Amino acid sequence: MGEERKRRGKRTSRRAVAPTGRREAPDAARREVGGGASDPGRTASPALPQAGANTRCGFIALIGAPNAGKSTLTNALVGSKVTIVSRKVQTTRALVRGIAMLGDAQLVLMDTPGIFAPRRRLDRAMVTTAWGGVHDADIVVLLIDAKKGMNEEAGAILGRLPEVRQPKVLVLNKVDLTEKPALLALAQRLNETAKFDATFMLSAANGDGVDDLKQWLAAHSPAGPWHYPEDQISDAPMRSLAAEITREKLFNRLHQELPYQATVETEVWKDLRDGSARIEQTIYVERESQRKIVLGKGGATIKAIGAEARKEIAELTEQKVHLFLFVKVREGWGDDPERYRQIGIEFPKE
Repeated sequence: MGEERKRRGKRTSRRAVAPTGRREAPDAARREVGGGASDPGRTASPALPQAGANTRCGFIALIGAPNAGKSTLTNALVGSKVTIVSRKVQTTRALVRGIAMLGDAQLVLMDTPGIFAPRRRLDRAMVTTAWGGVHDADIVVLLIDAKKGMNEEAGAILGRLPEVRQPKVLVLNKVDLTEKPALLALAQRLNETAKFDATFMLSAANGDGVDDLKQWLAAHSPAGPWHYPEDQISDAPMRSLAAEITREKLFNRLHQELPYQATVETEVWKDLRDGSARIEQTIYVERESQRKIVLGKGGATIKAIGAEARKEIAELTEQKVHLFLFVKVREGWGDDPERYRQIGIEFPKE
């Protein structure tokens, strides 16, 4: 099977748990976030339920066009922020896993990059990652932006669904922005175009209908042991999630001015004696003109980005954070295999 299946036999002790989203293990004391400087994470994990203990575990791939709401839905299902959200298209680059619990069922939600017609190497890598998540899933959830309806991007994805043999669920998202007659007509048209095992209409942003989808996914996940402790909500290393938080703040503040090729890397994470953390991150852009945009007049923009990111990272780690941001020009990083490794996606050879 694919790489995702290989991961199922492994447990990770890396946690990315926000204070408001922590699920305490029944017999485990609250553990601190923050390990060594090279790979901040969690301490020892509680034992996982054994096979045959009436548990279920399903790997769920969320796919759709850019800005369909996959990341927002992932966060809503988990009940805490595990993946960044931005108005900017193609914000999600690598496959992000959020872990949700419902009764005896564990849902490993794979938030995939948006599927679109790729033009550059990075585009091809993201689309390949998205379809790779599909083939490694137990259930595939297709998100359609109800407001946009059956557009060219949605049609292209639907055209490939016959290749997918796993159970498929249709989710019409952003229903709060669409009239009901239009929703019903769209649902009927989509179900005539492809075969779905279930259809849901919801708003990931305000939570309407999310619980119904979660219950269906839990009930239809395959029987088997959990793959993560029940208090874990993501398999992302803390330093990676911290970099993603800064990238989110960067895009939200410079939505129009900055191309989405900009990336953020956590270069240093050092836990200090007073319990705080010193984090150094570098924002890489492709041109000097972009570096000036990120810095802003008198450094005002980078300071604002840093303040927003520092606050959220501190909430995530439950410790004081000293965040230092640097902006560097790295021309042609979209053709550098090492950068793809840092992001967590495979480098396309062609």
